[in-house]
Amino acid sequence: MRPKIMEEVEALRGVNSAKIKEAHEAGKKVVGMYCVFSPSEIALAAGAIPVSLCGTTQEPIEEAEKVLPRNLCPLIKSSYGFAITDKCPYFYFSDVLLAETTCDGKKKMYELMAEIKPMHVMSLPQTAEGEDALEMWKNEIVKFINFLEEQFDVEITEEKLRDAIKLMNRERDAMKRLHKLNAHKPAPLSGMDMMLAQWLKGFNVEKEAGIDLIERLIKEVEERMEQGIYAFDEKAPRILLTGCPIGAGSEKVLKALEEAGASVVALENCTGYKGLDVMVDEEKDPITALAEKYLATPCSCMTPNNRRLDLIKRLAEEYQVDGVVDLTWQACHTYNIESYTVKKFVQEELNLPFMQIETDYSDSDTGQVKVRVEAFLETIEVSAVAN
Repeated sequence: MRPKIMEEVEALRGVNSAKIKEAHEAGKKVVGMYCVFSPSEIALAAGAIPVSLCGTTQEPIEEAEKVLPRNLCPLIKSSYGFAITDKCPYFYFSDVLLAETTCDGKKKMYELMAEIKPMHVMSLPQTAEGEDALEMWKNEIVKFINFLEEQFDVEITEEKLRDAIKLMNRERDAMKRLHKLNAHKPAPLSGMDMMLAQWLKGFNVEKEAGIDLIERLIKEVEERMEQGIYAFDEKAPRILLTGCPIGAGSEKVLKALEEAGASVVALENCTGYKGLDVMVDEEKDPITALAEKYLATPCSCMTPNNRRLDLIKRLAEEYQVDGVVDLTWQACHTYNIESYTVKKFVQEELNLPFMQIETDYSDSDTGQVKVRVEAFLETIEVSAVAN
């Protein structure tokens, strides 16, 4: 049985759809964002609401493919499909959009999306290493500040930035503590519930209310642990899921793992722990601190991307995982190529079973995914017996 507060968490989608409309009608500005590289603190400091935008379901992809090529990442097609069909309330009520140059597909899609809404594009350096990369990213943050000040006719002061940093750090801290509960063996939360809590918090119109909800969820889970109530049996294989971002509508691999009896205890991806790992330094100059935090995001668009391997190692050890599954969306070249490096690292350095699954948002290969997952879990059982 799930924690009762998960019902409130799942209701956030409908609640926030209504709240974003109310906020818009009250004159509140909204900044729509797509990526974990997007600094929400700057939107908050401008007095605006930063919200994640839709892009995790198959439904709008057919419409998107009338413009975009079919052999393109489903995340890009879904995001664009929601934009042109007006089926995402968060996109509809966004006053401006924040884009980022993480991959070639998104960059070119954003050119088309810019015809729909005012957009600012933050240009990421190709590497996160060195002072030149940091200085470039600091300049991009300043450009975004200038863009919002001009668009919304506001002044983003250092004090407002520091307040926004503290608020976002509180949200990250709450989510980190929720994730870390699953380091316990057995895990108290299913991977599905963890994913939903993490994914849905991006749509929170009211940050304080969202933080309070996560704090109450943590409290309930801790109480359940004291009563010996857990999501899975102690013998369930513990899985670390890494790779491309997922959300409601694109969770078929996560779902297949848990339906087959695995406990997905850690989510390394963009909609998991990746964006929570590093906090913003509240003592430093805020622009420098923001640049350092966001540039430290271990995304496959960066070269080299050793931080991802470091994070996978830490999570694998802390969460006592029995295997690693790398999810790659079709046509996501950076994650697909990097999967070779991750596989080698996991098998040779961590001595753990590894499986990559390349798929899309459709249900056409659900049966095949199920068979592969079941076979992978059998190899974990064999490996455990051998050791």
